[in-house]
Amino acid sequence: MSTIEKAMGKLAKQAQQNQQSNNAAAPDSVMDVNPPNQEPNARPREKAVLQIDSSVLRNLGMLSDVRSRETRMLSDEYRGVKRKLLKNAFDPSLIPRNKSNLIMVTSANPGEGKTFTSINLALSLALEKDKTVLLIDSDVLKPTVSKTLGIGQHMGLMEYLLGETDDIADVIYHTNIPNLRIMPAGMPHHLSNELLASDKMRALTEELNSRYADRVVLFDSPPILGVNETVVLSNFIGQAVVVVEQDKTKLAAIKAAVSQFSEELAIGYVLNKAVHGKTGTYGYGYGYGYGYEEEQSA
Repeated sequence: MSTIEKAMGKLAKQAQQNQQSNNAAAPDSVMDVNPPNQEPNARPREKAVLQIDSSVLRNLGMLSDVRSRETRMLSDEYRGVKRKLLKNAFDPSLIPRNKSNLIMVTSANPGEGKTFTSINLALSLALEKDKTVLLIDSDVLKPTVSKTLGIGQHMGLMEYLLGETDDIADVIYHTNIPNLRIMPAGMPHHLSNELLASDKMRALTEELNSRYADRVVLFDSPPILGVNETVVLSNFIGQAVVVVEQDKTKLAAIKAAVSQFSEELAIGYVLNKAVHGKTGTYGYGYGYGYGYEEEQSA
């Protein structure tokens, strides 16, 4: 055997040993990709970026990138409301600082437009340059945020409260709209009422406030009357926006609803489905009042 052949054989043997050494180390890296209970060829779950179609917003009469007269009017109305929310949220002299940026959007009764208002407020707040907004669908009895926006079903609030994930980031989704995040309601559960009023829900609100101090968190919450959990949830929140449908919501219902809230809660009102002007134009979100409850006359 020639000297060259001996050298080639030695190199081949060394390469084989290196390959065996690499194979022996491979299981550790594979375990990182495929946990014990995961199928060998499965990939780690990648959280989706939720896509909100501007045409869906436009068809629903919500804030969109269209610069029509109606959109400008709606934008101006919600801009006025959000300015008051932001002032209350970040002026330490107004509301206890530990929960002032946590805002509940609700109504006395179903069907008054609270989800419409929640989404539009979130879209308006997302335009702020130095703030982000998290919209949480906490109406776990009848979740409508995901359905309204057409973003599909995703793991959300219920899964977190049930302990299916311990990381809050797992249920907060980025969207294609800058500065807007969404936490869906998640899958329905027979204990949804109890979970909404649980200590874990309180802990969640505290974590949201401490982790995201510069973020506005909007809770699209169940109606107040007939749902005790909404009143319990309000104890974890700094502000409440009560949506009132013009010519439908009775004054007695509004008083009965807000009387259940804590005196420390800042309560504002948004007049929804109001008719404006001589033309009788019928719109959404037009007209509002905002301030502490004792300063308002319904």
